[in-house]
Order: sequence, then structure tokens, then C-alpha cells
Amino acid sequence: MKKFDISLADSQAVEVSPIKPEAFDLDAYASYAAELNQACEKFWEADSGVLVYRRMRVAECFSFGCRDMKRSLELQLGSLEKSKLFKADVPNFLEPWYGIGTLASAFGSEYNWPDGNAPVIKPRFSSLDEVLKYQPKPVAETNIGKHTLNMIGYFLEKTKGKIPVSFTDSQSPLNSIANLLPLDQFFIEVLMNPDNVRELFDILAGLSIEFNKKQAELIGDALVLPGHGFASSSKWKGLGLSDDNAIMISPDDYALLAVPSVKKVCDPFGGAVFHSCGDWSAWIDAVLNIDGIKMADAAFSPQTDPGATDNLEAFHSFAGTGVVLNARIVGDLKTIEEQVKRLWVPGMKLVVVTYCETPAEQELAYNRIHEICN
Repeated sequence: MKKFDISLADSQAVEVSPIKPEAFDLDAYASYAAELNQACEKFWEADSGVLVYRRMRVAECFSFGCRDMKRSLELQLGSLEKSKLFKADVPNFLEPWYGIGTLASAFGSEYNWPDGNAPVIKPRFSSLDEVLKYQPKPVAETNIGKHTLNMIGYFLEKTKGKIPVSFTDSQSPLNSIANLLPLDQFFIEVLMNPDNVRELFDILAGLSIEFNKKQAELIGDALVLPGHGFASSSKWKGLGLSDDNAIMISPDDYALLAVPSVKKVCDPFGGAVFHSCGDWSAWIDAVLNIDGIKMADAAFSPQTDPGATDNLEAFHSFAGTGVVLNARIVGDLKTIEEQVKRLWVPGMKLVVVTYCETPAEQELAYNRIHEICN
């Protein structure tokens, strides 16, 4: 099994040819997505089962290229067209990705744009008290928020609302902390002033809910959930949150301090959907105990994530819970087969996310996954 390739800008990326909106067959893709969504709906309502999702992630759209909404849309339309060649059960979608500083923008933060990289935000505050004393404004009134909403509007205008669209990348309150103050200061506050931590999380949750409702109003019937890095469908529920900092605190602290804000953000959209990079197998109980959780995402091969878990058997805990496991597996057919065999047990609801290089390899992987899990 190959290791993570540090020379790649994005291990989960695919190369595509951009397509101008005027040249994209909107009705053909809408019909394709509607057909796949029938299987998605049955899967969502079932107690167990497996689906295969061949994600089409264009690296430029999740990096420096997010600054140009026209270019981002053309590249993403190219990825949607290419996705139809790969046998799968879940359709791809458009995402108005514009960095991860959405919530931090409410506190006066702006993006820096390093050449060839995604936008970054440097923390403006040196203590939690400073953050709590600051009066944030609604995200929709910030430059970052306005650009994101304009990007959504542009995508919908050019696709006539016929193509599935997700929210922009939703960062959890815990994840957003790194854009506000140094993490070493935050971890001290976790130990010394947990009530202040909960207060900030609650403020961030309120800002997130308000902005997500703005996005939902714009997207309308084209909305797919959970969104961003998750397999998503118009037939599914739950809001996907990136919560990578969860593994920086103990499972108990995560459950006590962070989970209430996660629920507050996600419940208006049907429940929580969890993501963390790295190996969060020791946090499985804390995640599964989130009231109303719908899905969780993890990396299950070294090529996917340098910190990918090798504790696949721990995820058997998902069996019988009704919680979907979104399993990203970058690798060849042998890697996919080995990892799915270790991961699958009856009673699971599993989405296997593949990154096969050719339609022929994808078809073999698709068939083998369904054979193993049925």
C-alpha cells in the first residue's frame, strides 16, 4: 500500500478540462443526478447498505483558484461532466468554496493570498477575553461573506438552478478558533476557563446558523446535504462540519465543550455530520453520542491522509447505529478492496469514496465494493 505523496498539492484531486456554462448540458446532468438520487434516497431510508461515490475534486477550486468564481465554476462543470464517465451511486455537485475564514470574518479578519495557495487568516487576537469583548457583525456583511453569497448567486444564475449546489465549507466553532487566536492560548482556556470557551462557541454557532440560512435561501431546491467534502444528495439530511481540532482535545472535553455548538449549528439542517482529518478512532464514541448525528467522515488509506487511521476495525461501532460512514480511500483497486474488507460489517451504512484514475478501474472497484458489502 502506497504512502502519502507529499509532492502532490492535493492527493484527492483530479485534472479536468474547464467547460463554460453556455456549453454545459444542464438538463443532461440534472437527469443524471436525479437518477442517482433515487438510489441515494433508498439508502438513506434503509437500516444498512453501501454506496460508491467517485469524488471529482479540482485542486485549484479549493486553493488559490477560489478567488475567481468564473474560473471555479468552469472547472467544476468540467468535473461534473467527467464524473458521468465513472460508475457511481452518488452524484457530484458544485461548491462555492471560498477558504475557511468565513466565521473569522465576522471578527474583522480578512484573507491573505499567498501565491499558489489557498487564502489564509492570521489570528487578530491574543486572548479569549479579547475575542469575547469584540462585537462581531453578521458574516453576510463581511467581504468574505459577501463574496461567498455572490459566488452562490453566480453559480445559480449560470446553471439556472438545475445543478446541485452545496453550502461553502462549514467550519465548526472549534475549528474557527485557529483563525481568531493562537491555539496554545486557546488550549489554556480549555483547562482554565471552560465556561468562556462555551460562550465563544455559542457566539460562533449563532453566526454560522445565520449565514447558513442566507445560503439556503439563495440555493433553494438545488441544495444538497451534508455538502463540502462529503458525499451529498438532495435526498439527505444533516450539515457537514469540518471539525479537525476535535482530536486536539480529549474526547471528554470535545463532548462537553464542543458538541453543544455542533448540535446548535447542524440541527436546523437535520443533524450533525462530522469530519476530522487524521486518525480520530479514539473519538468514535464521542462522535456517535452526538444526539441526532447523521454521518461521519474519515480517511482510510495512507494515500488519502498522512495521518489516516489504520484502526479500521474500531469503526465497526457504526454498525447498527444508522449513522452513515463516509470512507475516503485514495488508492488502487487492491487498496480499496483490502480496506473495504477490513471496514465493512453487516449493519453498517457505508459510502465508499473512491479516486480511481480511469473509468475502467472505477467500474471494477464499484463492482467489487458492492460484492464485498452485499
